[in-house]
Amino acid sequence: MAKAKVTNSSAERELEKAESQLNAFESNIKDMTLDRMNTAPVQEKEEQTKLSQRDIEKSKDIYLKPIRAIGSREKFNEAYRDKYNFDKEYVYFIAENNEILGEDLDLWTKPYAGMPAEEWKVPVNKPVWGPRYLAEQIKGCKYHRFTMQQNVSTGAEKGAEFYGSMAVDNTIQRLDARPATRNKSVFMGSSGF
Repeated sequence: MAKAKVTNSSAERELEKAESQLNAFESNIKDMTLDRMNTAPVQEKEEQTKLSQRDIEKSKDIYLKPIRAIGSREKFNEAYRDKYNFDKEYVYFIAENNEILGEDLDLWTKPYAGMPAEEWKVPVNKPVWGPRYLAEQIKGCKYHRFTMQQNVSTGAEKGAEFYGSMAVDNTIQRLDARPATRNKSVFMGSSGF
């Protein structure tokens, strides 16, 4: 970018300050790598479903099955058989949709190469039984939000203020899955181990 010609020395200093602020902003944007975005703080949200342990125990068991499956021509790598057997165990969890409250989740999974792609319809805000890989995929549904903040700094001259903006990022949990029973984790399974 060509530098503008200014004859006034104070205007030239202002132009240099604006240029340095723009360069700082550009370097901040370039520093936004995937590693940095993954370390961004997760925005806190209150749980939608507040069921007591008694309500969870009284609720009828809902076992999820895929609505549709599309086969795969790939061969399954048998080295991952033990991990797949662990991931396909059914766990008891509550799914929540934090973007559109109360709307059921409609998503696809394909946990391993060689396995079919499966479409799931998951009811929200009630305890359900589903495979661990489904709960983990729901738990991993998040995105990063970038916002601009106006920073005000005072100059060396009296009463002069300089405005600059800086990109700030945070992580939003779009969908969530949490254990439906006390003292059990989504990752532990129905047996607890």
